[in-house]
Amino acid sequence: MTARRVPIFATIVVIAAVLTMVALGVWQLGRRAEKEALLASYTAAAGENGVVPFPIAGDGADVWFRRSEVECLGAPVIEPVAGTAASGQKGWVQRASCKVSGDAVVPVDLGFSRDLAKPAWPGGKLTGVIAPGPRLVADPPIAGLQPMAKPDPGDLPNNHLAYAGQWFFFALTALVIYVLALRRRGR
Repeated sequence: MTARRVPIFATIVVIAAVLTMVALGVWQLGRRAEKEALLASYTAAAGENGVVPFPIAGDGADVWFRRSEVECLGAPVIEPVAGTAASGQKGWVQRASCKVSGDAVVPVDLGFSRDLAKPAWPGGKLTGVIAPGPRLVADPPIAGLQPMAKPDPGDLPNNHLAYAGQWFFFALTALVIYVLALRRRGR
C-alpha cells in the first residue's frame, strides 16, 4: 500500500490564493472603517451653514455637502438628467454647464421639472449645496423650476463589509474545492 502524495505546486498555488483573498477581505474591513469616518464627516459638513468656495479643479471631496455659490457667466448647455424633486417625485433635473471663468465650467443642477424643455436662463449668481461630482445643486432653484432633493451623504454606498464577506467566501470556497479535489484524487 503506497501513500498518496499531495501535489506540492498546486497546494502552494491554492494556499497563496486563499491568503490573498483573506488579505483582501481584511483590507475591505479597514476600508469600511475609513468610509464610515468619511460619511460621518460629510454628515457633519451638511449641517454647517458657512459658504465655501466651489472647487473648480479636482473632485472637491473635502467640501462635498457644504453650501457654496458660483457666478455663472453663461450656460450654453442646459440638459435634462433623471432626478428627484424635494417632494420625492421623479422627473428631470435641468443641469447647466456654467462658465465661471476663462475655460472653467461648473455643472449646476438648476431645479426639478416634469418637463424636458430647456428653461430660459442667461446665467447669474447661484447658491446651493456641493454634491459629488462635484456639481452645485441650486438651493433655491432658479428659472421657475421646482426644488430638488438635497444631496444626502446617506446616499453614498458603504458596501465594504459585503465586499469583505465576498472575499472570505471566495477563500473558503477555494479551500473546499481543493480538499474535495484531493479526496477525489486519493480514491
